[in-house]
Amino acid sequence: MPPGILTLADGLAEKATLSPANTGFMLICSALVMLMTPGLAFFYGGMVRVKSVLNMLMMSFISLGIVTLLWVLYGFGLAFGTDTGGIIGWSSDFAGLGHIGLTQLWGTTTIPVYVFAVFQLMFAVITPALISGALADRVKFTAWALFIALWVTVVYFPVAHWVWGDGGWLFKLGVIDFAGGTAVHINAGAAALGVILVVGKRIGFKKDPMRPHSLPLVMLGAGLLWFGWFGFNAGSWLNNDDGVAAVAFVNTQVATAAAMLGWLAYEKLRHGSFTTLGAASGAVAGLVAITPACGAVSPLGAIAIGVIAGVLCAMAVGLKYKFGYDDSLDVVGVHLVGGIVGSLLIGLFATGGVQSDAKGLFYGGGFGQLGKQTVGVVCVLLYSLVVSYVLAKAIDLVMGFRVGEDEEITGVDQAAHAETAYDFAGAGGGTTARRTTALGETPTKKVDA
Repeated sequence: MPPGILTLADGLAEKATLSPANTGFMLICSALVMLMTPGLAFFYGGMVRVKSVLNMLMMSFISLGIVTLLWVLYGFGLAFGTDTGGIIGWSSDFAGLGHIGLTQLWGTTTIPVYVFAVFQLMFAVITPALISGALADRVKFTAWALFIALWVTVVYFPVAHWVWGDGGWLFKLGVIDFAGGTAVHINAGAAALGVILVVGKRIGFKKDPMRPHSLPLVMLGAGLLWFGWFGFNAGSWLNNDDGVAAVAFVNTQVATAAAMLGWLAYEKLRHGSFTTLGAASGAVAGLVAITPACGAVSPLGAIAIGVIAGVLCAMAVGLKYKFGYDDSLDVVGVHLVGGIVGSLLIGLFATGGVQSDAKGLFYGGGFGQLGKQTVGVVCVLLYSLVVSYVLAKAIDLVMGFRVGEDEEITGVDQAAHAETAYDFAGAGGGTTARRTTALGETPTKKVDA
């Protein structure tokens, strides 16, 4: 988010003129970010086995329901209300979003409060959905829904205030996070690791094949994420007046392309093949890494960030086998590591000529910005990791976080949703057909499907 414009001074009194162009731009960006959650559902859904597809889709979709209502009731107020000690915000006008004028502007921007609120809502929705990929195949749907409600309340809303809220302590420190490297990706990645430590490994982890059931679905999801991410990043400047949003848009495309190529190059050298899963994962790694940096670096810097993130994330996904934690769909390897890479590299590649005058080490800024970025990364990571572990442990003690062994083996789709993603009845077994002759119908005959 742009520094210096998220202000609640004078009780949100209008400080600028409503811009229909910027309002329309931000509504489109909000819709693009909303599309990312179904895109994520497809991306994750394709990566799991057939018996868990619907559950994986639902773990993302349920976030649209739960987080939306909590955001309206109190989430927006906690994240962007009047600051208290740099830790949390609150404004009674934001409770229920019922005391906001239709044309009341957000701080010194040219967009209404309602538009800013719905744009930020979409960030709040997708962040817990990101965590779900680490828990595929083995958690209770009710426990997951409860975790979402608790987690956004005590982790996401406060962290969003730290990073983007006027008066938030990381905001005041000068940590640059254009669109969510800390608040979204490190936050979700660290939370995923915390919950994994509670729920444990899938049955058959490192023994049974757990390959993606539909790589076309993975590619579709990655494509939707890439498309929606332009709203995620470019929209985070909250206007389209000065060219910063355009730079963020370009850097998003450039870094994503570079990360995809970097991942594929590593994959070819390490494993001997260019895979579609690698291309999709590399693209997402690039999107993650450029998210905090897209308003601070040049396109050349974006290329560097993309390549570095693509290679490091490709290396990181194998750590779960070395250290023995079962991150089902590599949320830690992609989102946590990618978020760390992108956030820290701002301290090297920030040009000082786009969103702010803060410069990185390679542009004569010394180690100052790198130090600030490191503080932001470490604090968000530790807070999310510890609190997420505690929340998951509490849920596990009260109601159990994990499904039973029989349900896990049979498939969470049947156990939790009483459905299956695909109907294989008759597949490979033939279909019944009738042949008609001049004399009439013959008895039925089995023919290949």
